[in-house]
Amino acid sequence: MLVPANETSIRAAAARLREGGIVAFPTETVYGLGALALDARAVARIFEAKRRPSFDPLIVHVADERMLERIASEVPAAARTLMERFWPGPLTIVLPRASGVPLVTTAGLETVAVRMPSHPVARALLEAVGAPLAAPSANAFGSLSPTRAQHVAESLGESVDVILDGGTTPLGLESTIVRLTPHPALLRPGALAVEEIEAAIGPVERETSDATPSPGRLAHHYAPRTPLRIVEAEHVSLSERQGAGYLAFMNDAPGYAAVRVLAPQGSLSEAAARFFEFLHELDALGLRRIDAQPVPEVGLGLAIMDRLRRAAA
Repeated sequence: MLVPANETSIRAAAARLREGGIVAFPTETVYGLGALALDARAVARIFEAKRRPSFDPLIVHVADERMLERIASEVPAAARTLMERFWPGPLTIVLPRASGVPLVTTAGLETVAVRMPSHPVARALLEAVGAPLAAPSANAFGSLSPTRAQHVAESLGESVDVILDGGTTPLGLESTIVRLTPHPALLRPGALAVEEIEAAIGPVERETSDATPSPGRLAHHYAPRTPLRIVEAEHVSLSERQGAGYLAFMNDAPGYAAVRVLAPQGSLSEAAARFFEFLHELDALGLRRIDAQPVPEVGLGLAIMDRLRRAAA
C-alpha cells in the first residue's frame, strides 16, 4: 500500500511495524525497508521480501542515544567523535553488537551497523515506533536502489505492508559505512565523503577486499536489468551507440538513443543525487545496453564509481 507520508500514515505505519510488519520509508540517502530490529521474525520478512541472502548484514536505524544503547554494547571514542560531527546523517558506523540484537539482523556477526537518519519522515517513524529499525534499501536484492516511492512499488510490490511516499530522496546514494576497530576503515563509500571523516578522526584505511561482511559489498550489486559497462563515449563508435543509452558525467554524447547527464557543471554532489534516478530512467527505456562514463574518484565520486563497478560486474 503506497500512501503519502503524513502524520496519520506515519502513525499507522508505526502500528504495523509494532505488529511485526515491514514498511518502506524515505531517508536522506535512499528508501529503506524497515522492520523492528530486535524482532527476529520481523527482520526475517525483510530478507524474504528482498530475496536477500542471509549472510548480508542489515543497517539498524536509531533516533537517539537510548535506541543506540539497545543496539551497541560499547561506543569507542572515535565513534563518538563521528556521531557528534555527522549524526543525524548518511554515516553508518559498525559497533559491537548488544546481546539483545538478533543474529539474523547482523548476519551472524558480533558487530552491528548503525546510523541515525536525518530525513524528517524517517525520524518521525522511528519516534512513533519508539524502537530501532533494521532497514536495508527497499528494493529487490542486487537491483538499483530506490530514490522514489514508485521505485519501491515496482521492485517489491505487495510484499511490503506500507510504502510511505516522502518524495525523491535528497542525497540519492546509500550511507557511507566505516569500521573503527581495530583501526578505522572504509567498508563502503557513500553519501558522506571519506575525506570529511578523515578530517574528523585522521586516516581511514580503504578496504580493497569484499571479504569483509558489510551491506553493499557483493561484487555484483546496484545493477539495472539492462547490461551496463563503464566507458568513455569517445571510445564508442557511432554504430555501437545505436539502441544504447549513455549515463554521462558532464557532457552530452550524440548518437545514443538516450542520454542522461549527471552534472553539467561538474558537481559530484549533484551527480550523486541524480545517479540512481537516471539509471532507473535509462533502465525503463528497453535499451540494449547502458554505457556509463567514469567520474573522478574523489569525494562522492568514490561512491559513484563503486556503484558503477558493481553494476557492471
